[in-house]
Amino acid sequence: MTTQEQVLEAAGHLVDAFGSHDVPSYFASFAADATFVFHSWPAPIESRADYEAIWHAWEGDGFRVEGCVSSDQRVQLLTEDVAVFTHSVSTSLAGEAEPQRERETIVFRRETSGRWLGVHEHLSVDPTD
Repeated sequence: MTTQEQVLEAAGHLVDAFGSHDVPSYFASFAADATFVFHSWPAPIESRADYEAIWHAWEGDGFRVEGCVSSDQRVQLLTEDVAVFTHSVSTSLAGEAEPQRERETIVFRRETSGRWLGVHEHLSVDPTD
């Protein structure tokens, strides 16, 4: 399997876990030191643990992912161990009539185990929506 295919596989697992609201698998797709920048959150999130706490608070308010479709996928290999994955996402949430349309960038790092984990995620509103 090529490096690009490995990154696409890791990204696919992450998106599938998110889209099925498989919270443990979703967060296992990120390194502990991952950071997150979301257009819907007022400040950068500085770790996976901080994001997990925010996620669980959202769930307390009824947040639940019901589906996620990824399109326009692209992988940019920066080094043999760092890659940038970009795509467009359409996310269906419980209680929302229309899916959210966004663009996302996830920076992946290959761990010493060979596993690719997200180390940074940036989410923005899709301007074509």
